[in-house]
Amino acid sequence: MTPEERERYSRQILFPPIGEVGQDKLLSSHVAIIGCGALGTFQAAALSRAGVGKLTIIDRDYVEPSNLQRQWLFEERDAKENLPKAVAAARAIGRISSSTQVIPHVTDLTPTTIEDLLREADLLLDATDNFETRYLLNEFALSTKKPWVYGAAVGSYGISMPVLPGVSSCLQCVYPEPPKSGQPTCETAGVLGSVTATIAAIQTADAMRILVGDYPRFRITTIDVWSGSVRQIDQPPRDPACRACGPDPEFPYMNGERSAPISLCGRDAVQIHERARPLDLVELEERLAKLAPVRSNEFALRFFPSPFEMTIFPDGRAIIKGTTDVGVARSLYAKYIGA
Repeated sequence: MTPEERERYSRQILFPPIGEVGQDKLLSSHVAIIGCGALGTFQAAALSRAGVGKLTIIDRDYVEPSNLQRQWLFEERDAKENLPKAVAAARAIGRISSSTQVIPHVTDLTPTTIEDLLREADLLLDATDNFETRYLLNEFALSTKKPWVYGAAVGSYGISMPVLPGVSSCLQCVYPEPPKSGQPTCETAGVLGSVTATIAAIQTADAMRILVGDYPRFRITTIDVWSGSVRQIDQPPRDPACRACGPDPEFPYMNGERSAPISLCGRDAVQIHERARPLDLVELEERLAKLAPVRSNEFALRFFPSPFEMTIFPDGRAIIKGTTDVGVARSLYAKYIGA
């Protein structure tokens, strides 16, 4: 540790469970944050300030004005410039802590990308928006023995739970099946910035404890910041019949037998990314500008064929806003980008 680092993290070093040894571990740690919304931006800011040496940030979406109420690293100009969330977060962290290496990925976490994106990380933080991706994350963590911390929030309610493969129960022990469709989402029930910050802070504290070797007590924490209720219960023991962490594990999400939904967290939008197809956004802008208004930057192109809005990424992925009908979204993609 350099004299500058010792001074910067002095108040954290004075905390006995961390000390200089723990701070050295944080400085050499690599954390992957999956999702860069309300939970992920708080996690990234907190960990960079705590001195975590490397952050991988994965998010498929771009900054919108409605994000600014609760997503801590973003500013109005990020929304105006249509910056991808991972890129905007990396820029903000560069201003907070220039010594933290940030690797942004504007992409999906899928069975084909997860190994390349997460294999070097020491710990994984959940900031996703659907259970299917969390099950994929759970399976990868179990298969690679990487600790991870689950978290979610909607309305004024939030939940957090650490998972240490081989020691604690896993996500599928606690939730053998995903919640039924029709559950509240941030788009249908709203969400308070205070609850996302609270849950992300608990996740970050558990992550730091794991990284320095002071393992947390394995509890499920639930909080409602509006009613003021707080509840912590011990996680159930590992389920010997669990399909993910039992003696005969099955990994249907990693094997591609089950997948994350194509619609986006209750939004009036659909994502299309059924195969990789690199796109020349400059050429595409020239072609589409003849048909409807276009706005673009180096990261994405936004196209406005009324009443829809399409955000198209260089890897061929597109988010079609204005419909939740997958058939309509695919038709628009084929019409303007190609089958």
